Order: sequence, then C-alpha cells, then structure tokens
Amino acid sequence: MNHWLMKSELDVYPYAQLVADGQTHWDGVRNYQARNTMRDAMKEG
Repeated sequence: MNHWLMKSELDVYPYAQLVADGQTHWDGVRNYQARNTMRDAMKEG
C-alpha cells in the first residue's frame, strides 16, 4: 500500500480550502517524474 503526501504553498491553496472543497484538480505540474507518478501510480480514493 502506498501513501502520497501532496502539498501546496499555503498562500496559493490552503488546507482549509481543500477541506471546504472536498476535492480539487492539480495542474501546472512541470516536473516530468512527478507528473508521471501522478498519472500512473496514483488512484482516486
């Protein structure tokens, strides 16, 4: 079982906003290795 920790700068998207939204879409990932991991290894849930 894998666990992933995703984080963002607090002034860009605070945790309280994520709790209020329930889910969000991440875009602008420029690192190809991070992008591929998000695409291939991560699943919703």
